[in-house]
Amino acid sequence: MEPLFALLIGVLVGTGVFLLLSRTIIRVVLGLAFIAYGVNLAILTVAGLRPDAPPLLTLKGPYVDPLPQALVLTAIVIGFATTALLLTVALRAYQVAGHDDVEAFGDSLARDPDSPDGLHADASHLGPDEPTEAPTSTRRAPRRPA
Repeated sequence: MEPLFALLIGVLVGTGVFLLLSRTIIRVVLGLAFIAYGVNLAILTVAGLRPDAPPLLTLKGPYVDPLPQALVLTAIVIGFATTALLLTVALRAYQVAGHDDVEAFGDSLARDPDSPDGLHADASHLGPDEPTEAPTSTRRAPRRPA
């Protein structure tokens, strides 16, 4: 049974890495989730796969350590919450930028989409790709330290 689980762990982690290297933000989030599932399965596999040894102390026989199962259960809950948060951030980034290409985001997420003049959400902290030489009439000039 361990070789089957090792193959499944390899497929999950390999798929996760492939998706993580994509330029689409939803694929990046799914890649992180697949890697987390592969790690959870690896923890359970390393802890031992014995169907005849329950983690209950009320039954006779050899026991399985319940700690890895508790860790994986906690990791599943944390992974679900993290995935939900990342999907929410990805949705908001798509709404603000208008695309889901990770490499093309640049500084477009720092601009306030509700501002009529296109000003930045935080004018004192401009992004690295913001021009600082010649301010235009629709943008405020960046503040330079005195």
